[in-house]
Amino acid sequence: MATLTLKPGLYAVTDSRLTPGDTLIAAVEAALEGGAVLVQYREKNLPTAEQLRQASALQSACSNAGVPLLINDNIEMALRVQAAGVHLGQGDTALADARRLLGEQAIIGITCHADLALAQAAYEQGASYLAFGRFYPSATKPDASAADTQVLGLAKKFKLPVTAIGGITLGNAEPLIRAGADLLAVAGGLFSTDINATAKRAREFSRLFAQHRSQFSQSI
Repeated sequence: MATLTLKPGLYAVTDSRLTPGDTLIAAVEAALEGGAVLVQYREKNLPTAEQLRQASALQSACSNAGVPLLINDNIEMALRVQAAGVHLGQGDTALADARRLLGEQAIIGITCHADLALAQAAYEQGASYLAFGRFYPSATKPDASAADTQVLGLAKKFKLPVTAIGGITLGNAEPLIRAGADLLAVAGGLFSTDINATAKRAREFSRLFAQHRSQFSQSI
């Protein structure tokens, strides 16, 4: 199992439609300024060289802020830029293989949809956190199947950080925290073409977690 701990809070996920290359770093820095505790670089379409350039710049920004950077399903890139780890989908690299390649200290998260059997398998294979969703309609993954908030509480039995994903905004985030989410993975509900607006949203998400501080330990 990974020993690197995670803090509860906002998990910022990049999206090239919301954070294009010319604003990507500034947007992520704004999210970090607002209190994001984890960042995921998610890019499927750019040439590899450009992805590597962006990931390297993000790693520098996250390192300066003391916040882990994860790469979406690209172990080689995570290794090249010395990111903290990766996030995997069910159709991506096998979790056990990712753990073997990245090492015991890496953060490896995996999407479990709304399936506790998938979460059980991920737990047994050394996942660092379990992600469930989508909980609300999502522009990033419009075809993703829906999940019920009950799964967040049920997943606590694995003693791993529980992440909620899918269509999360400031207007619908609090019920997910109350239901058991340790982390909220947010793209569209966080990033804006207005950098100041991104920082403000990040601060508001952080404030929601602060209001529920008693349900979290210092790290998860």
